[in-house]
Amino acid sequence: MRKCKLERKTLETNISLELNIDGSGKSQINTGIGFLDHMLTLLAFHSDFDLKIQCEGDLHVDGHHTAEDIGIVLGQAFSNIIGDKKGIKRYASIFVPMDEALCRTALDISGRPYLVFEVDFMRETIGTMDVQNFKEFFRAFVNNSKITLHTSVLYGENDHHKIESVFKAVGRALKEAVLVSSNKIVSSKGVL
Repeated sequence: MRKCKLERKTLETNISLELNIDGSGKSQINTGIGFLDHMLTLLAFHSDFDLKIQCEGDLHVDGHHTAEDIGIVLGQAFSNIIGDKKGIKRYASIFVPMDEALCRTALDISGRPYLVFEVDFMRETIGTMDVQNFKEFFRAFVNNSKITLHTSVLYGENDHHKIESVFKAVGRALKEAVLVSSNKIVSSKGVL
């Protein structure tokens, strides 16, 4: 099984994370931000990754450090598990509808971090989650997992539906990209 346990303790957050990318989508998430818990649960379910996260963050300040630091630790765990990327499919793309919202996501487990995050929100918060922090979460995840991720909500009206389609799409794309389909590294250079 491809799995990893990590901890990160700073003056802003204390995070314990377990990730198994050969799981069945089980999760135990407690970030202190209910809506972020909901989104990470969806990510785990749709990726078939088993994910445990326990976070104590400085939520009396705001949720930025919590969202960003969880992205950092999740990205580090993912990178540790993938290692030299031998045999994985590497690329994946998907469209995911969530009622009136439609998300297009494409990713490359490339070793080159890059994020395109095109989501227009109508509100400033969903639950207690500041919508700006979704991009911070994904930026931290991308930078630490070293993947290229393009995710765009093509249209939609409800902010909950928009970001839910993003987390589901990213989960489903990750599920496909980490599938082992050969015994070689999928790169004309021979390394990723």
